Amino acid sequence: MINFTSALYLGLHHPSQFLQPWQQLTLGVPAALEEPPGAEEAAGRLAQLQGCEHGVLLPSTLHLFWDLFAMLRRQPAALFVDEGVYAIANWGVDQFRAKGGDVYTFRHHDPDALLAQIKRQAHKKQYPVAIADGFCPACGHAAPAGEYLEIVRRYGGLLVLDDTQALGILGESPALHSPYGKGGGGMLRWSGNFGPDIVVGSSLAKGFGVPVAVLAGSHKLIKRFKTASDTRVHGSPPSIAVIQAARHALQVNEAHGNWLRHRLAQRVVQFRKGLEAIGWDAIGGWFPVQTLRGIIGNAAVRTHQYLSRYGIQAVLSRPRNSGEAHLSFLITARHSAGEIDHCIGILSTLTHSIKAVNRSGKPAYSGFIT
Repeated sequence: MINFTSALYLGLHHPSQFLQPWQQLTLGVPAALEEPPGAEEAAGRLAQLQGCEHGVLLPSTLHLFWDLFAMLRRQPAALFVDEGVYAIANWGVDQFRAKGGDVYTFRHHDPDALLAQIKRQAHKKQYPVAIADGFCPACGHAAPAGEYLEIVRRYGGLLVLDDTQALGILGESPALHSPYGKGGGGMLRWSGNFGPDIVVGSSLAKGFGVPVAVLAGSHKLIKRFKTASDTRVHGSPPSIAVIQAARHALQVNEAHGNWLRHRLAQRVVQFRKGLEAIGWDAIGGWFPVQTLRGIIGNAAVRTHQYLSRYGIQAVLSRPRNSGEAHLSFLITARHSAGEIDHCIGILSTLTHSIKAVNRSGKPAYSGFIT
């Protein structure tokens, strides 16, 4: 099987023989009492990579956003949520709302809508907190982070980014020949936006291939977070094994990350050009998540089944704002040129069986080759 379902974009696997050995997985105490060995060093390096002053590791982004929004609830804050925000951040928002906090949504990637919402609530004298994903694979675009930041700064607020998709992939100085930029520091490095009024929560489980999360921001905010965090008191911290994997990911990124990103970009370009050659298209631009355009609903389901019969695994999903199924291909640096070509070859056999999008904008399904 050729697997296009893995979000390990750089292809990092962290075999145990490449990690520093450990004598125990956990100290048996919460992080609020004592950090596991290597946790503070790894968090500091990740914060620096992202362009932030300080960082802290947590077991997952669920722990991270649960505690972050609980902390913000302790002051007169109001949350302004981009409607495209990923589910896990929204779970933290739901907790904020359940405790009586004010939550408002605004149109996806629309700074004017954010500004209008904040203006509408300005009389309440609340601290505005804007929340967005750094990069949205559903639409294939980066958030307008600079415009969001300018708006919240005008009102003395805070910008919260979930940078899970971008960390390890995007970096500073993006160019035509290097769309991901360099370094893998994520959206802040890619967009050039920094400051004490930005906080970034990210999982390393995609670009860096490690199931752990990091919250990065100013020294003051991270110190306050550590004091306020409930899961650092009542839950287990990241295991020492996972922390060693995070340190290994940082080492690989420093030594080989730019080469891996270059290879990944080549595979994405190859995939998109292959689709174009057979008359197909995908949402995603140069990002490694490529969603077939116009192949939705029943056509997406049947295409997924057809690909499976020929040894190709793809992602069949139903976006939150759409009841229709969509079909996506997750490209990684481990994919070979031959695997990409083979996938395109299989898709090409469907060009006479699936019509992409008709003039009305709705997909038309016309049966399958058997």
